[in-house]
Amino acid sequence: MVDCAGDARRWYPGYAEVDSAGRSRQRPPPTTVPVTHPSGGVTAGRLNQETPLPLSLLAALALSATPAPARPQPFTHHDMISLRRLSSPRVSPDGKQVAYVLRTTDMEANRGRTDLWLVGVDGNAAPRQLTSHPDADSEPTWAPDGKSLFFLSSRGGSSQVWRLPVDGGEAVQVTKLPLDVGAFRVSPDGTRLAVALEVFPDCPTLECTPQREEERSKRKATGRTYDKLFARHWDTWKDGRRSHVFVVPVAGGAPVDVMKGMDADSPSKPFGGAEEFTFTPDNKSIVFAARDVGRSEAWSTDLDLFVAPIDGKAKPRKLTEKNRATDTSPVFSPDGKTLAYLAMSRPGFEADRYRVILRTWPGGQERVLTQDWDRSVGSLAWSADGKTLFASAGHVGQQPIFALDVATGKPTQLTKDGAADAPQPAAGGRIVYVYDDLDSPADLHVMNVDGSESRQLTHVNQDALARIRFGDFEQFSFPGWNNETVHAYVVKPVNFDPKKKYPLAFLIHGGPQGSFGNHFHYRWNPQVYAGRGYVAVMVDFHGSTGYGQAFTDSISDDWGGKPFEDLQKGVAAALKRYSFINPDKMCALGASYGGYMINWIAGNWPDGFKCLVNHDGILDERMGYFDTEELWFPEWEHKGTPWENPEGYSKHNPIEHVAKWKTPMMVIHGGQDFRVVETQGLGTFTALQRKGIPSKLLYFPEENHWVLRPANSVQWHDEVLGWLDQWTRK
Repeated sequence: MVDCAGDARRWYPGYAEVDSAGRSRQRPPPTTVPVTHPSGGVTAGRLNQETPLPLSLLAALALSATPAPARPQPFTHHDMISLRRLSSPRVSPDGKQVAYVLRTTDMEANRGRTDLWLVGVDGNAAPRQLTSHPDADSEPTWAPDGKSLFFLSSRGGSSQVWRLPVDGGEAVQVTKLPLDVGAFRVSPDGTRLAVALEVFPDCPTLECTPQREEERSKRKATGRTYDKLFARHWDTWKDGRRSHVFVVPVAGGAPVDVMKGMDADSPSKPFGGAEEFTFTPDNKSIVFAARDVGRSEAWSTDLDLFVAPIDGKAKPRKLTEKNRATDTSPVFSPDGKTLAYLAMSRPGFEADRYRVILRTWPGGQERVLTQDWDRSVGSLAWSADGKTLFASAGHVGQQPIFALDVATGKPTQLTKDGAADAPQPAAGGRIVYVYDDLDSPADLHVMNVDGSESRQLTHVNQDALARIRFGDFEQFSFPGWNNETVHAYVVKPVNFDPKKKYPLAFLIHGGPQGSFGNHFHYRWNPQVYAGRGYVAVMVDFHGSTGYGQAFTDSISDDWGGKPFEDLQKGVAAALKRYSFINPDKMCALGASYGGYMINWIAGNWPDGFKCLVNHDGILDERMGYFDTEELWFPEWEHKGTPWENPEGYSKHNPIEHVAKWKTPMMVIHGGQDFRVVETQGLGTFTALQRKGIPSKLLYFPEENHWVLRPANSVQWHDEVLGWLDQWTRK
């Protein structure tokens, strides 16, 4: 499964002021003055609060007839979809600048557009836009000399690597390959690129793949044959192509497939990226992650690290032969003597704890750096002196950045509330990172290596946020299953009045090993419901991440047990703690595992809510095994296959409780969802209709497990909010 409330289960690979209790402080109204726009020209904008105003400008403002700024309005899903999204920060080799990607939404074209930007780590100058092209520019990567940026661009009709001088000049196309480049890396000496290309592994040349595709397109017969799984994966039918890593000279030359003949993908499908492969420090080899397990691919999590020479003259050598679980994300230390990577320890379990492994290079001796630290590590970055690893990790409803001592493994927490990610060392003993929280979308921040003096570098949604009001939020806890502490968040309605009673939107996260933490999300954002006048409550039930691996493990083989009890107790605790919640006007919503839980609630808590919303949820666990794609997931969660352990698929199966259904339910499903297939949603709607229960089906033929197109996201929110209003505002 995939967490539709957050990110993919194990693929987290994955930001305004708050007080110590996690509650947002109200932003003061902005001052509207003529300011220089980052891309040039003068426009009306919001000044930074720390920006001093010249006395002459203050006097002019006092004498002008400029009207007062409009009063901020409640946050809506239209606001959410139109916000600019920052990602992929890359610190320059000298540590003084950060390149990043900024996504804007083009509603007319019904897609996002991405451009490259640059900002100084000292924050003394406004960010500078580097590219402005109708096609997507992404994945900025610095040349070793720091004078130019390599990046991916679809300009010209194909995704290729381009190069742009940072001090001025036009972008130049570097690769001109007959296939799209999916991801890339630059060698330490800057002379070569490692690029990921989709090829037929048996093709002798790069040109063979597009030629074979063209030949297939001309056939009148359209059938495909399969003799092993995967037949389809995530949202794509397999056609025999694999993602292989090729090495190509920057100056031009023939690409070399370092994975020649391997029936495996690197990066891994469907969510892997350039973090899964890297050059060795001597520029002579590539280290990459791949699942090369033959016919067991659909039920194996054995992702291994391999090393292969860049000339392709030797077969890849497996580095992690002993570990039958996942090994990924290789990162070399600055001196090139140590390889750090992430590893799980239990085969078949995709939500196991990621430990940090240190391997001497090229010797091969290994030690587990974080064996005694009960947190699962996300992104990794070495300090300049190689004595520290900076990492992000979920932690009690937050995602802080930690400094891991390379000698001892001791973790030191550097950030507190909110979601911090992508830490990277910068000049002056500082760390650049991305930060967001429940009332602030992502921006770049910088802090000292000890976590002090944090400062915001970008304000990419400054003008939009000046017009928006968010609901205050806080974290609370209660005794859940077995009286163990369970954490939750509440987001109050915008324009909150403690004397009023408000309807409840009870949001249930997916995964199931996920978290509804202090994070600004673009699919399941509780502030959208707060802006509509609802109280939003989200419970991190047993099985959630960030509370220790035992807590995460506790959901397996108990989907309708401990988590269900936590949700029931969470509603009771919220009603007791927050008298402004109207117990007679509550609706529950969930996706993926959260959608499964909606179906489970329908049959086992039929009097709990006025309405339900089920997005991509399973109705029948038995059939759910046979029609999904990644079989390792149900085999771990239900302790075997349906024929080996039928009880594991029947004891918490929603379809067994349909007779007790009576709560109005909205069902949503995507036609390209191959993880929880569309017939699970259609079956749910059929049962509701046949029983005469008020119900509605929203179907997106072209969407997968998520709803990604902007116009579809608008429709999704219009329909869902309308459904909640229908049952809570009569």
